Amino acid sequence: MSAKLKLAFFSPINPVQSGISDYSEELLPYLARYADIDLYLDENLNPTNKTLLQQFKTYPVSKFRAQAGNYDTYLFHMGNSAAHAYIYRSLLEYGKKGVLVLHDYVLHHFLIGQYLNNGKAQEYIREMGRHYGTEGEATAREVIKGRLPEVLFRYPLCEPAIEAAQAVLVHSSYAQGLIKARFPEKLTGIARMGVPLPPLVEKKIARERLGLAQDEFILTSLGHLNPYKRLDSALWAFRAFSREYPQSRFVLVGSPSPNYNVMGMITALGLQGKVELTGYASGEKYANYLAAADVCINMRYPTAGETSASLLRIMGASRPVLVSRTGAFEELPDDTCVKVDVDEAEEELLLEYLRLLVRRSDLAAQLGFNARRHVALQARLSDAAHDYYLFLCRVLGRVADIEPEPPTAFDEKLQPLSSFTPVSQPVTKEVIADTLTPYSLLEEVAQAAAEVGIAEDDFALKKIAESL
Repeated sequence: MSAKLKLAFFSPINPVQSGISDYSEELLPYLARYADIDLYLDENLNPTNKTLLQQFKTYPVSKFRAQAGNYDTYLFHMGNSAAHAYIYRSLLEYGKKGVLVLHDYVLHHFLIGQYLNNGKAQEYIREMGRHYGTEGEATAREVIKGRLPEVLFRYPLCEPAIEAAQAVLVHSSYAQGLIKARFPEKLTGIARMGVPLPPLVEKKIARERLGLAQDEFILTSLGHLNPYKRLDSALWAFRAFSREYPQSRFVLVGSPSPNYNVMGMITALGLQGKVELTGYASGEKYANYLAAADVCINMRYPTAGETSASLLRIMGASRPVLVSRTGAFEELPDDTCVKVDVDEAEEELLLEYLRLLVRRSDLAAQLGFNARRHVALQARLSDAAHDYYLFLCRVLGRVADIEPEPPTAFDEKLQPLSSFTPVSQPVTKEVIADTLTPYSLLEEVAQAAAEVGIAEDDFALKKIAESL
C-alpha cells in the first residue's frame, strides 16, 4: 500500500459561523484515513474544537509560504462569504499546485465585499469586463450604486478562482456541468456531500427543552436568513395556512443577513406572535429545533450552485422538508423531499403542500423515513472522504490503493418516532390534486375582502364573485 497523501487544508472552522466550518470539522477525521493533514487558518483564529486540535496541527496562514513544499497538494475550500478571504488570497497565489473545493459556484457576493470594502471599485469593474464584456462592466457600475442585487447570480464571478486552481472539486453534477460549460479543459470531480446521521430525538422532549407548545403545528426554517431563501413566499403561505390552522407556528432558526428586514416582513403580514426568530443556533440547540419541527423548509432561488449540508441534516433527522425545484436539489430522489416549483404559483403551491402534510401525517412520516434512509446510505462522511481521495490521486497521477470503509446497512425497521402506515409514492402536484379539500380561491378572496371592510352584500364583492 502506498503512503498516505500529505495535505495542506484551508477552510474556516469554528468559531467562524459558517456551514463550511461544520462541514470541514466533520469531514477531517474521515479524510485522515487517506492523508496526513495540516490546517491553515486565518490569522489569530482560536479554534474551539479541542478534539480537532488534538488530531491535526494548525498554523496561521502566514506560515504557509515557508512550509508549502512539505505537501503533495493543497485543498482550498471556497464559499460565498467573507470568511473565505484569506483562502481566496492563498488560492490565487498557490492554486496551481492545489485543488479548489468549490462549495458555491456563485462567488460574486463575496468578491463584491473584497473589492468595494477595500477601495477597489475600478478593479471590480475591470474584472467584470474581463469575464462578461461591456455588459459585465455596466452591471458592475449598477452594483456599485447599490442596484441589481439579484443579477449577481447571472454573473457568478467564480472564474478567477477556477482559473487559479489546478483542479476543482464540487458536490453535485449540476455544479460540475456549470464548470464544464465554462472551462471544458479544467479537471473537475465530484465528492458527495456527507453529514453525520444524528440520533433521533423525541419531538415531545425537544419541545420541552425549547419551551415550545406540544399542541402546535410547527414549521421550521434552519440556516442563514437571506433574500434567496424564499422567506417572503414561505411567510405568505404560512399566513394563509395559519388562518386554517390557528394552532401553528413558524420558527426561523438562523442569523439574518445585513439589511434583510425579516421582522419587517413579519410585521407587514401581521404575523407577530406566530413567527419566532431564534438567531443563530448550533449543536444541541440546533438539533432540538430540528426535532421539534413537524415540517421543515429549505428553499432557495436563485441558486448559487451549492449543495446544502443543512438540508441533509434535516433529512437525516427524519423530518419532511420542502425544497425548491432547482439546481442540485433536483438530484435528490423525489420520495425524500417535497420539491416546490419556482414560478408564479410558488406561494400557492407551497400552501397546498403544507395543507397536504398536515392532513396526511402518514405521508409526512414516510417522507421523513425515506429522507433519513437516503442520508444513511448516500450521504456518509466516509464515502465523501473516499471521493476526495480518489480525485486527489487522479490529480496527482497516483494509484488509489486505500480501500473505502465498508458500507453500513440501514435498519429498515428503524422508523421515525411516530407510527405510520408506509406510503410509497413521492409527494407531487398530482398527489396534491388527489387529496385536496374543497378550499378554494373564493375563500381567500372572501377573507381578504373582510379584512378591508367589504361586507357580504357589498356590490363590489358581487362583481368580484362574478369575475371569478
